[in-house]
Amino acid sequence: MRRSSCILGLLVVVLLYQGCAFIRGNYGEELGQGDITTIQKGVSTRADVAAVLGAPDRIIEANGREIFHYYHYDVKSGSVFIFSRTNIKSDDIFVIFNGTGVAEEVVSGKRKGPLEFQFWPFDWPFH
Repeated sequence: MRRSSCILGLLVVVLLYQGCAFIRGNYGEELGQGDITTIQKGVSTRADVAAVLGAPDRIIEANGREIFHYYHYDVKSGSVFIFSRTNIKSDDIFVIFNGTGVAEEVVSGKRKGPLEFQFWPFDWPFH
């Protein structure tokens, strides 16, 4: 009896230990909103933008224009047994250049606050 209780307890501990995971990750460089203000539409060139923001994470060709895409992703994920929750925050900057390589438009999203770990996988209260 005592041996079976000990084995059962050990099995429960092993299952609980294996069923939990908490992960955090970042992808891309931090983007500073202040850096964007130095880019002037109609004046700044590809080299000027690269000097301020660094090499773009992605270069897109669209409709005769070149687009520098800079991004930063922050991911937090937690799981307990079959329940899991993942939160992702992204900051993106797009600099659109005309055919001569001069900045035509700068598009950026509103900066988001830091992510929180959320243990419970559903909205609170249960709905």
